[in-house]
Amino acid sequence: MSTIKDVAKRAGVGIGTVSRVITGKGFVSEQTAKRVQKAIDGLGYRPSPTARKLQAGKSQTIGVFLPVIRGSFYAPILHSLYTELQARGRHMVVAFGQTVTNERQEALEGAQFLIDHGCDGLILMATALKLRDVENLIVAQPRLALLNKHFDRYAEMCFVPDHEAAGAAAARALWQLGHRRFATIEGPEISADNVLRMRGFYKELTTLGADVERIPRFYGDFMPKGGWAGARALLAGKVRFTALFCANDEMALGALSYLSHEGVAVPDDISVMGYDGLDITTYTVPPLTTIGVPWTEIVLSTVNYLLNCCYGTKLPVERNPPATILWRGSVAAVGTAKKAKQQPAP
Repeated sequence: MSTIKDVAKRAGVGIGTVSRVITGKGFVSEQTAKRVQKAIDGLGYRPSPTARKLQAGKSQTIGVFLPVIRGSFYAPILHSLYTELQARGRHMVVAFGQTVTNERQEALEGAQFLIDHGCDGLILMATALKLRDVENLIVAQPRLALLNKHFDRYAEMCFVPDHEAAGAAAARALWQLGHRRFATIEGPEISADNVLRMRGFYKELTTLGADVERIPRFYGDFMPKGGWAGARALLAGKVRFTALFCANDEMALGALSYLSHEGVAVPDDISVMGYDGLDITTYTVPPLTTIGVPWTEIVLSTVNYLLNCCYGTKLPVERNPPATILWRGSVAAVGTAKKAKQQPAP
């Protein structure tokens, strides 16, 4: 298969001259252009799709960074990103981090990797980034979108759920069902979105009249094992509770498993609520009530925004779609589950 170098050699010109003839950009004398075209025809040379894209100044590729690739949360996010980009005729290069504790440095290294590989724009899901990090990245690649991270100065490029409002909705829902004794399994204290959702949860309970300082808390790792360990520690404590709020669904799954292991009935003895709305939560026993964060819609708007920046399209971009409560069997009003079981059959 002939290459652009072969064409240049046969025509007696440089590679840059051949490129200008192919793209039609830049001056080439008529005589030289004819000689190059004759070489192209004689060799049967055809520029590859990748070469044509690069010659046009675009790789048609979007770079994506995710902090880790494990569990049930990031895989659907990655799939949504891939699906939307493919639907728009673009490709994706992905970089991953390895640990939440080193997320900031890994995000910066991942972003540089994607920039070095000529991506037309970047989508970064990295809650640990600082404002100065974003400012430095914009210098290197101004076509940038941040997923699950917000900076007031760069609000236009930020796509993030209202975690604080969603956390407040969880507290309000449990309170309205008569729960007054709460326990929580939080995510890592260094996780910004964990801090926001738990802030909303505690703030709303305070407004409703609860003494949040008395609520027993366990700090997990966003993984099922953290939920298992959290439920075990909370049950071993001296403070009794009727409602357990977990800062993500995966920890809620672990908590459900431990409660079942210990013979604790859900929701008869303890109601359990998760956060995120993962598909897997419909298949737990009982099915998990959870805060459904509209990640699919958020990802779509993130992709559309970046494609508009990169390629001048005018795709629709939605801001701040609200979270919803996905009511299932793991939450009940105080006392109602047991009463329902005690009612005689008709």
